[in-house]
Parts: sequence; C-alpha cells; structure tokens
Amino acid sequence: MISGALIATWAVSTIALCYNSNNYVGNMLLGYTAQVLALSLVYVGVKNYRDKQNGGVISFGKALQLGLLISLVACTMYVVAWAIDYNFFIPDFMEKYSAHMIKSAQQSGQSAAQISAQIAQAAQMKEMYKNPFWFALFTYLEIVPTGLIVSLIVALILKKKTNDGQVAVA
Repeated sequence: MISGALIATWAVSTIALCYNSNNYVGNMLLGYTAQVLALSLVYVGVKNYRDKQNGGVISFGKALQLGLLISLVACTMYVVAWAIDYNFFIPDFMEKYSAHMIKSAQQSGQSAAQISAQIAQAAQMKEMYKNPFWFALFTYLEIVPTGLIVSLIVALILKKKTNDGQVAVA
C-alpha cells in the first residue's frame, strides 16, 4: 500500500508537471525512476515476510509470488490514481500529448509519410484511450514491467535456503 501510495502521488505530481511544461521526455524518465524507487518497497515486504513470518527462509518462487502481489497492488493504485487525475483534472491530456508527438516528429526532420503515420497513431491512441479497457491496459503496461523486473531481482536477492542446505519450499 505504501508503494502504491508513493507511485500514485508521484504520478499525479509528475503528470501535472509534464502537462504544464510540455516536457514529456524528461518527466517520463523521472516517472520511471519514481516507479523503481517506490517499487523497491517490494524488497522490504518480501524480506519482512521471509524473516518474520517464514522463519528466515523463502524459495525463489514464493519470493517472486509475493513480490508480484505487492507490485500488483501498487500498480493498481497507480492505475486508479491516473484514471481519477485524467478523467477529473486533465481530460485534454491526450490532446496535448498527441500535439507534442506530432510537433516532435515535424521538428525531427521526418518525412511527410512518417509524420502522417505519427498523426494516424496519435489519433488511434486518443480514440483507444476513451475506452476504459484500453485506458486501464495502457496504464498497467506503463508500470507492470517495472514491477515484474523489481520482483524478479528481489526474489533472486532474498531467496534463502534452510539451515541444512536445502532450498526452501514455502
């Protein structure tokens, strides 16, 4: 829950900054950094479970499962926060982001065909974003990979064998 609250708070803050400054690239980097930092609490959760609830041992599979569950809660809080922010406070975000994408394509010296493709992609994305299913899917796709990577790393770090050298099953 703490990880989710941190990600949700950070997301709303950085999206507002991004929205108001039109600096999408720098703020996306800042956003992903915040995701990694907030999801690092997966380590705390899995370690706490291993040491206090599971007698100091945990298998890779169990650590991964627990890490993924913690990440799923955090990711869901992120999706809900973005849905509230987007729908109630910045409903024209996709308009501004699409305009930024097109302007960037034009300034980068791309061909007319590439710019047309960028315009078509922006229009398709704006239309898909109106559907709650696609909205949630795109938003989960922003953060779930980070949660998966963090959970894998945490599981590798925290897996601990039993005292007799056997790998822990639970």
